[in-house]
Amino acid sequence: FSWGRFRKITLKMFPVLNWLFSYRFREWILRDLLAGLSVGMFQIPQGLLGVWLTRLPLPNINGFLSAFCCSMTYVIFGTSHHISIGSFSILNVVVTNILKTLNFNQTLSSNGSLDNFSDPTFIKDYMEALTLTTSITFLTGIIQLLLGCFCLGFVTTYVPKTLIDAYLTAAALHVIVSQFTFIFDVMLDFHKGPLDIFYNLFHFFLTLPKANATSILLFLLSMATLRLNTSVMITYKHRPIAFPMELLLIITVTIISNRIHLHAESSSAVVSMIPQRFLPPTPPDLSNLSKIILHAFSLAIVSCFLLVFVGERYASLHNYNIASNQELIAVGLCNICSSFFKSFVVSCAISGTVIQEKTGGRTQLAAAIGASTMLVIALKLGHFFQMIPNGILAAIVVFNVLPFLEKILDIPILWRRDKYHFVIWLVTFAVVLCFGLDVGLVIAMGFTFFIITIRSHRMKMVVLGQIPNMNIYRSLSIYRAAREIEGIKIFQCCSSISFANMNHFKTYLLHKMDMKAVPLDESEMRALISLSLSDTAVERKDLKCSCICDPPLPPPRIPYTEKLVKQRHAGSNSSASSVNLVHWSKYGDKLSSRTLLVGAADAQCASPGFNMGLRTEKNEDEGRRACLSQGAAIDNSSVQLDQEEQPKYLPCPVHTIILDFSMVQFVDLIGSELLRQIIHMFHNIGITVLIAGCHSSVIADFEKNDFFDICVTKERFFLTLHDAVLAALDKHRKPDESEPTAEELAEEPLAEQQKVEYLA
Repeated sequence: FSWGRFRKITLKMFPVLNWLFSYRFREWILRDLLAGLSVGMFQIPQGLLGVWLTRLPLPNINGFLSAFCCSMTYVIFGTSHHISIGSFSILNVVVTNILKTLNFNQTLSSNGSLDNFSDPTFIKDYMEALTLTTSITFLTGIIQLLLGCFCLGFVTTYVPKTLIDAYLTAAALHVIVSQFTFIFDVMLDFHKGPLDIFYNLFHFFLTLPKANATSILLFLLSMATLRLNTSVMITYKHRPIAFPMELLLIITVTIISNRIHLHAESSSAVVSMIPQRFLPPTPPDLSNLSKIILHAFSLAIVSCFLLVFVGERYASLHNYNIASNQELIAVGLCNICSSFFKSFVVSCAISGTVIQEKTGGRTQLAAAIGASTMLVIALKLGHFFQMIPNGILAAIVVFNVLPFLEKILDIPILWRRDKYHFVIWLVTFAVVLCFGLDVGLVIAMGFTFFIITIRSHRMKMVVLGQIPNMNIYRSLSIYRAAREIEGIKIFQCCSSISFANMNHFKTYLLHKMDMKAVPLDESEMRALISLSLSDTAVERKDLKCSCICDPPLPPPRIPYTEKLVKQRHAGSNSSASSVNLVHWSKYGDKLSSRTLLVGAADAQCASPGFNMGLRTEKNEDEGRRACLSQGAAIDNSSVQLDQEEQPKYLPCPVHTIILDFSMVQFVDLIGSELLRQIIHMFHNIGITVLIAGCHSSVIADFEKNDFFDICVTKERFFLTLHDAVLAALDKHRKPDESEPTAEELAEEPLAEQQKVEYLA
C-alpha cells in the first residue's frame, strides 16, 4: 500500500475528481452555466416526448427523477466531458416492441383516459408493463456493469474510427425517422426487424394526406431559425461559443403556446391522462428472465457502444481520452438507477450532447447544472412545457443530429485515401441502416475484424538492392540508385508469418527465383526418412518386433517433402549490375575492414553448405561435415534435379538468398515448419538461405517451435542485413582474388557517396 497507488485508484474509480480539482473557475464557469441551462431546458420537453413516443404512461415525477439521478451518476463515474445522459428514442422504441411481444399491446395502444386507470384490469396490466420495463432496464445495467468490471471494454480499442463514423451516421438517420411521428403529427406502430427504417418511411409517406399542416410548418420555421443561428457566434475568452438558440426557442414557444392555441399536437394530450403520483421503487421481477435476457444483452451492447462512440468523437475533438471500461461501469450504474424509477434504458442523448458541446460546455459540471435545472423547473413549472408543439421539439432533435450526417460527404476522400476503410464505412452504414443498431453493430464489427485480419496477415514481399558505396538497402522497384548484388537475392518480408500467408511467401519466393516445387517420389521420401532415423537397424529392416512396454520411437522428422526444379521456359537474363567498393568487415581477421570489388565477372557457381555467422555451442567442423554429408546422401538417393532440368540454370546463378526479417513480429508453428522446409529445399540445390534482422522474440518462437536442426542453425542468422551480405560475399569470393593490405587501405581514397534518387 502507498498513498500514490491509493490516489491513482481513487481517481480511476471517481473520474469527477480529475477535473474537479483542476477546474478553471473564471475561464469555464460561464461556459458550463450556459451549456447547463440549455441542456436542462431541453431535457424537460424531451422527457415528455418520450412518454408520447413509447405510449407507456409513466408519471412525470418518475421520469424526471430518473433523468436527474442518471445524470448525476454519470457526472461522478463518467470520463467524457461532454456526454449528456438521457433517454434515447431508438432504445425506447425497442423496449416498447419487447413489451408488445410479451402481450402488452392493449396497455401500449390504449388511447387512455382517467377512466382507464379506474379499471382494475387496466391497472394490473399497466403495473405489469412497468415492472417488466424495470426488469429489462435493471438487467441491462447489470450486464454493462459486469462487462466493465471484467475489463471487456478493450473491444472498443479494436474498433476503427471509420466504423464509429458510419455507425453514428446510420444512427442519426434512425433518429430522424423516429421524429417523423412528431413532424407529421401522426401515430404509427414502428416496424421492428430487417429493413424497418424503410417500412416506417413507406408508411409515413402513405399517411401524408392525414398530416397536420400546422405541425409541419412549425417544424420548418424552427429548422430555419436554428439554421440562421449558425451565423451568430459569441466570443468568450477569445473562444467562440454558439448562441443558445435552443434555450431561447423553448422559452419563447412555451410562452406563446400557453397564450395561443397553435392547433398542433403536444405532449399534454398524453401527460394529462397519467395519474401524477410517484411510483415507489420495487425489486425487479426476474420471473421472465429467459424471455428478456437476450433483449437486455442487445440493449446493453447498443447503449454502451453508442455512449463510447459519441464520447470518443468529442474526446478527439477536444484532445482528451476516455476509458471504455469506466464508461461501461458508469452507464451500467445509470441504468440500475433508472430501473429504480421504472424508467427506460438510458444512454447518450445525442441532441443533448451536441447542445452541451456547442454552447461551450467544458466539463460535466454543465451536465450537473442541467440536471438540477431540469428537476427544479419540471417539478414546479413542468405543466407549462406540456403545451409546446411536438414539431418544434422534433426540429431541435433533427437539427442537432444533422452534423453526424456530414461524414457522408467525406466518402470520396476516404475512397482516395484508403479503400479498405471505405469498404468498412460502406458496409457498416448499410447494415446498421438496414438491420438496426443492434444486429447491424454485430455484423459491422464482425466484418471489420475480418477485414483487419486479412489485411494484417496479407503477405507483402519486396526485393531489395544496395545503394552503391553504402550499407543501405532499398526496394529495387522504388529507388533508381539501388542495385542488385551479383549472386545474391535479398527479400524483405513486411508482415508477420503465419499459416494464413506462408503459402504466399513460398509462392513469391519461388516465382522470383524462377523455380517450382515438385513433390518427392517414394524412393526419395524413403531416403530422407532413413537419414532421419538414428538406429541403423531400423534403416535396414522394414519390420521390427519389440516389447509393448518399450517406449515408442519418435516419428522421423522429414526435412522437406518437395524438391525445387527450374520452370519450363527460357531463363531470364540477370538484371544485376556491378557494385563498386562494398565496405565490409570480417570477424576474427587481422584486418578490421576490407574493400571488395564486386562486378559481373565475379559471379560463380554456388556450393552447398554455409557456416559463417554467429557460432553455436556445437562443434563447427562437426556441423559442417554433417550438413554436407546430408546433402551428399540426398544426392545419392536421387534427391536432385532431373537430368533434363539441370542445364536450365541461370547464366549467373544465385548462390545466396537473404531474408530480411526486421519487420517480422512473430512466426507461428506452421510458418516455422514451412520456412525450415524452404531452407532445406534451397540447400539441396546449392543455394544458401540467410536470415537478417530477426528480433529476439522471433528467435525465441523458432526455438519453441523446434525450428533448428543440424543444418538449419543459428549460423544463418545475422544482426543486420549488411552483415549477411558481407558474409555471403566473403564466402563466395574468388580464390584468386588478392586481398588489399593495411597500407593499401590507408592510401586508398574514400569514394564519394552517391545521392539516393527516390521515385515519387
